[in-house]
Amino acid sequence: MQIGSCFAAALVSGAALVAAPAQAKVIDQSDIGFTVAHTAQVAASPEDVWKMLRLPDKWWSKEHSWSGDAANFWLDSQAGGCFCEKLPGEAGGAMGSVQHARIIFAKPNEMMRLSGAFGPLQGEAVTGTLTIQIKPTATGSAIRFDYVVGGYMRFKAADVAPAVDKVLGEQLVGLAKALGGSLPVATGDDGVKEVPGKEDSGLDAAVADLPKDEGED
Repeated sequence: MQIGSCFAAALVSGAALVAAPAQAKVIDQSDIGFTVAHTAQVAASPEDVWKMLRLPDKWWSKEHSWSGDAANFWLDSQAGGCFCEKLPGEAGGAMGSVQHARIIFAKPNEMMRLSGAFGPLQGEAVTGTLTIQIKPTATGSAIRFDYVVGGYMRFKAADVAPAVDKVLGEQLVGLAKALGGSLPVATGDDGVKEVPGKEDSGLDAAVADLPKDEGED
């Protein structure tokens, strides 16, 4: 199974990715969990980012799949929907499937939140929450991935967090590449446009703080 072996290799070797999003960081960890965050900027509208986000077969790495073929991925668009993968049977055998995550929040062109423990974490008693934020910028869009993992697992959080960070970062690289490639982040200015009447949701180039969801008290 591709996803288990690739994750394990990252955990053991800590090998660097060939490319990385604009900013990446393990921003918090403890004995029972951790948070990783990645940001990138692209020359694509939030609408185009949202459309591409819903096509994981075009950007999620086949190296982090169970089937070894990204064409088997699909992602629904509503709360309760599935980020899933088909598992073709051998020589005409029965089709299998795996749920990587399920959608728990979907606001088109702005934010998607999924609940799921990716890769070998699926076999542990942990909860993983991936929040994907999209905001308009002067040159296109800024994208932020926050993945929060917590619970009991047979790994040490300090060991597994860097590996998860690398794997998640690779997926944002793939998403940015599918949208034309990452843009450089200007020092001291993330380029995010202010939307009148809305508070900042925490999407920033420094990834130094946790995001605050719009609408929260």
